[in-house]
Amino acid sequence: MPVIVVANPKGGVGKSTLATNLAGFLVRLGHAVMLGVADRQQSARLWLGLRPTHLPVIAGWELDADRLAKPPRGTTHVVLDTPAGLHGKKLDEVMKIADRVLLPLQPSIFDIYATRDFLDALLARRKSERVDVAVVGNRVREGTIAAEQLAAFLAKLGVPVLGHLRDTQNYIHLAARGLTLWDVAPSRVEKDLEQWAPLTRWALAS
Repeated sequence: MPVIVVANPKGGVGKSTLATNLAGFLVRLGHAVMLGVADRQQSARLWLGLRPTHLPVIAGWELDADRLAKPPRGTTHVVLDTPAGLHGKKLDEVMKIADRVLLPLQPSIFDIYATRDFLDALLARRKSERVDVAVVGNRVREGTIAAEQLAAFLAKLGVPVLGHLRDTQNYIHLAARGLTLWDVAPSRVEKDLEQWAPLTRWALAS
């Protein structure tokens, strides 16, 4: 049972957006998906409450504040939305159950430097805990100086970079209704689905 953790110690980088859309993609394939909520803001839980009942069900997984238990029996895939400031004991608990860690990174010099130490900590654990770590640029406006700075930083990481997701209102409008890119007509979100293709391949890789 794959457990995909979406993590970054900085708040506001789009963790919940990535987590909910990953869950939406997996459930559309017929998997029994649980969306774990370890985020103090409970953004993913709020989103689950907005999700229309006629859509494929994504189960919520309420996590203990101090210890992560195994997901309930019958679950085939877990996506875990984590809080800002993830470190120490909580990070240890998350890494015990993680198979993959997806780190969203915005094209801001402040975000880049705030994430550097966290990424180093993940990479230090990668071999011993056999966790697959990947990065995705989030809310990227192509052709900007910030995008160029992000590209230069990512090129030095030595970890898979799954591409860039653009800065678009599509995610905001969908989230407000408990929806994902896979819950609307593909023609409405064609560009976004193209950008998500490397992420979905990574999520399904054995």
